Amino acid sequence: MNTSITVQNLKCGGCANTITTKLAELENISEISIDVDNSVVAFSHNNQAEVIAVKERLKTLGYPSVDDDNNLVSKAKSFVSCATGKLSK
Repeated sequence: MNTSITVQNLKCGGCANTITTKLAELENISEISIDVDNSVVAFSHNNQAEVIAVKERLKTLGYPSVDDDNNLVSKAKSFVSCATGKLSK
């Protein structure tokens, strides 16, 4: 199955690199693609529990879905994730 999630705080390729790297660590998550311009994270999975795991991982990284609260902590986490992604390119 394929799912797309619109996220908050996605600004650049550094963010996309971090998201791709961290989601690839999750079991059964594949074909990860990031549309920076539209803030969309797309991926393949096997079941709904994996979608929930992806949403939680995104939130932990500072990229909550548009349905979640985007507080100062999330914004700070996304800043760190972005910088990490730029450094690891």
